[in-house]
Amino acid sequence: MAGNPRKLLPRTIARRAALMAAEKQASDIVLLDLRKVTDFTDYFLICTGSVDVHARAIVDHIEDELRKIGWKPIHVEGAETGKWILMDYVHLVVHVFQPEARKYYSLERLWGDAPQIEVKGLEE
Repeated sequence: MAGNPRKLLPRTIARRAALMAAEKQASDIVLLDLRKVTDFTDYFLICTGSVDVHARAIVDHIEDELRKIGWKPIHVEGAETGKWILMDYVHLVVHVFQPEARKYYSLERLWGDAPQIEVKGLEE
């Protein structure tokens, strides 16, 4: 990767995180642009892991790969149960759900005003 990875734009990091989730077979990957909707973060990455072990594997992969390019979460919660794991990178918040929790919290509906970002390389 050319240049200083710490200077990558949050949008680039968000897209890479989505691809990393796909590498671990996360399903229903959605990337939302929240910049015009709220001021607490720029992007939400929402995806689903089939069971707790799968959800933690997705989170571990994203965290490991982003650390390699200088991005570390300021907070991670929910990893104990794996039902809903949240990783806060300030400009990006990653949500990895198990199916029932994702359906219950329905973040896509809650943040329905936020445009979805297409990520090339994600299989539909």
